[in-house]
Amino acid sequence: MREDYSVLSTLGLELPPIGVRYDFFRPEGIELLEGDVKMSLCELLRESQRREEPFCFSKANAETCVGKKILGMESWDGFEQSGQIGPGLGVFDEARCNGRLYKYVQHLTEGSVNYVSFAHYDKMNFNPDLLIIAAPPSKGELIMRAATYSTGELYTSVCTPVIGCSWIFAYPYNEDKINYILPALVHGPHGRQLYGENTMLIAVPYRWIPTVLTNLAKMEHHLHGHEGLEAYHEEFEGIVKALGERVEKELK
Repeated sequence: MREDYSVLSTLGLELPPIGVRYDFFRPEGIELLEGDVKMSLCELLRESQRREEPFCFSKANAETCVGKKILGMESWDGFEQSGQIGPGLGVFDEARCNGRLYKYVQHLTEGSVNYVSFAHYDKMNFNPDLLIIAAPPSKGELIMRAATYSTGELYTSVCTPVIGCSWIFAYPYNEDKINYILPALVHGPHGRQLYGENTMLIAVPYRWIPTVLTNLAKMEHHLHGHEGLEAYHEEFEGIVKALGERVEKELK
């Protein structure tokens, strides 16, 4: 059953939420990315936000960073896993520090994905494996609150200073956890200037998408306690006072 994504239009996001789908076989009804396009995986995400029409990245397309390794399309080279790149970037002082990341960095099962489709949330002809949302924290708060609103789930952010695509494209899918990162803290998106500094990327895996959409449609978006300091204290202290009076009346 297809979900109703129309509630996302009420958020007033500058960039459209993107549905991402992983396939072993070539998907129908979506154009392959042009063969002369050469981008990193994080650049492909940004490109999908710019383009009006969906597109599909295939194993045959070029990728300029480590995205194919994160997608399970290629294996890691020894020099990469030994941590040789990070010191040259100035992110780590020695290879051993960079090398530690590879016991944490996640990737899709090798050989399981040959095609990755990208589409605006309102132009998807598929049920996405991930819904990726770029938002300022004030709007990102709504997405995260929608996840915990009916579940009590913790907010979590797991990331590394390089290979940020792992935590958006692989970790949420593998672990069935919503994850958010700040692109400004990750070397690749920062250096490529893909997003403004006041941006968070939120990846919602498929099993959580119905919960987020349902709660976005149900919950109050503009909370009284967010209108200012006076409103916050007025509301919070009023609730505590009322509860205290009820306790005194009913339990003492």
